[in-house]
Amino acid sequence: MAMNTCVLMGRLTRDPEKRYTANNTPVASFAIAVDRFKEGTDFFDITAWRETGEFVSKWFSKGDMICIRGRIQNRDWTDKNGNARRSTEIVADEVSFCGGKKDKPDQKEAYERAQLEPIEDDGQLPF
Repeated sequence: MAMNTCVLMGRLTRDPEKRYTANNTPVASFAIAVDRFKEGTDFFDITAWRETGEFVSKWFSKGDMICIRGRIQNRDWTDKNGNARRSTEIVADEVSFCGGKKDKPDQKEAYERAQLEPIEDDGQLPF
């Protein structure tokens, strides 16, 4: 059995860009900066489809902290010069608020509208 799952927490480096496919499926693209444990920062391109993409494009903006659970995906494409290229991106299956660049009073409302419940830490480990 193979598994492709990742969890990332970082800050958006730009506002999400929402667009629609030919079938009118919403998709949002954005990037996040994730600090390493010791030093340095890694940057990841993120794609969020359907309701997740709608949610991200409505409630997140550049500088906001976000937590993403998703999968790593390679995409092969041809550039304008005919060269074969490969991009690696994260496809977000779930996103969560992790605080923002500033306190946003509307984030609580966003949770309620999306029917998401923030996890409260009771100090008990799940194992």
